[in-house]
Amino acid sequence: MNIKIDEKNVKPYGDTLNDGKMQFSFTLPVPASELGKEAATMILKKMGVDQIDVCYYNDLGEGFTHFVAYGSTSASVDISTISVKTVDTPVMSMEETDEYIAQHIGRAITVVGACIESDAHTVGIDAIMNMKGYNHRFGLERYRFFNAVNMGAQVASEDLIKRAVEENADVILVSQIVTQKDIHIKNLTRLIDLAEAEGVRDRLLFICGGPRISHELAIELGYDAGFGSGSYATDVASFIAISLANKDKTE
Repeated sequence: MNIKIDEKNVKPYGDTLNDGKMQFSFTLPVPASELGKEAATMILKKMGVDQIDVCYYNDLGEGFTHFVAYGSTSASVDISTISVKTVDTPVMSMEETDEYIAQHIGRAITVVGACIESDAHTVGIDAIMNMKGYNHRFGLERYRFFNAVNMGAQVASEDLIKRAVEENADVILVSQIVTQKDIHIKNLTRLIDLAEAEGVRDRLLFICGGPRISHELAIELGYDAGFGSGSYATDVASFIAISLANKDKTE
C-alpha cells in the first residue's frame, strides 16, 4: 500500500498518519504520587501538548520520579525545505574497500584512534577498529590494507597526536560517548586546536564519531567527517579510502 506524504506538513505518527501522537519520557524532582503526576502533566501542557496521558511513573528515590506519557502536538515541519550535510561517499564492503585501496593508493592506510580526555567508553571506537567489529561488519583491524592502532580510552589529546606522528599516520579517529554539558565539543575542539598548533592538521584526515556527532557538527568543529549512531566500519573505511585517493590526485 502506497501512502501519499505531504512533505510540507509532516507531523508525528501514532495511530493515524499526521495525528501528532508522541511519547515522552522524562524525570522530575517530584514525589511519585498524584501530585507528581499532575506536575508532569502541567509540564507537557506548557510545551503545547494536548490529550495528555501520563501512563506510567516510577519512584527513582531521593525525591525523583521518572514519567512516561503520551500526547498530541499540532506542530509540523516542511521537510522539502530541510538541507542536511552528510557523508556522501559511496559505502563499500570490506573486500571492495581493500581492492579500492590496492588499485588507487597502493599501500596500507594507518589509522590511529582513541577515546580522548576523560571519556572511558570504548564501545564506539572498538566497533569501528577492533577486528570483530559490530553487527556483522568487521572492524579496520580485519582489513588487509588498514593498519589500525587503537589507543583505547582516556587518552590525552597530546598523546594521540604524538602517536599519530610516530606512526606516520594517515588518519586520526576520535570517539566521544560522554556528552554531558557538551564536554565532547570541548574535547574535540581542543584536539583540532592542538593539531593546528603542531602543524599536523592538514597532513591528516581527522574523523570523529559518537551518539551526538553529526557530519555537520564535525565540519563546524574543523574535522573532515563525523559519524553518528548507526555508523559502521564500512562507512568509515570507505570514506577514508576514497578521501585519501582523491587527496593523492590533487597533490
